[in-house]
Amino acid sequence: MFSTARTEDSARIYVLKREIAEMRRAVGPLREPMARFVSGRAPGVPEEAAPFFRDVQDHLVRVSEVIDTLDSLLSTAFDAYLARVAVQQNDDMRKISAWVAIAAVGTLIAGVYGMNFTYMPELHYRYGYFVVLGVMVGASVVLYRLFKKSGWL
Repeated sequence: MFSTARTEDSARIYVLKREIAEMRRAVGPLREPMARFVSGRAPGVPEEAAPFFRDVQDHLVRVSEVIDTLDSLLSTAFDAYLARVAVQQNDDMRKISAWVAIAAVGTLIAGVYGMNFTYMPELHYRYGYFVVLGVMVGASVVLYRLFKKSGWL
């Protein structure tokens, strides 16, 4: 459940919850007949057998409690799984956002220089193309290091 690998825990939890529901459907209807056997209200069951049925009723109550406990535990595990998925999605979105920010810097600079203004000082400079590419790469590297240091990448 809490491993770093992305596994299909929800499918396993669903199968286990379905099995718990089947057990609950099997155990639940036995309560009323067992209560009649213990109280001696069942026709054809002698009074001397009541202590044996009390033992069976005790086991029935224990099994019912275990079923309720396991169902609650599985519900909690499923909630934990959903929380883990939400955290993973947040981490993924953070990484995507960081990469988009890195790509946006170059896109912004290229967009400004793609407007072809007449009086841009770098247009008539012999190495202007390389300077602009260097600024793009430099800004991207700086952003990459900042995001790496902050844990976003």
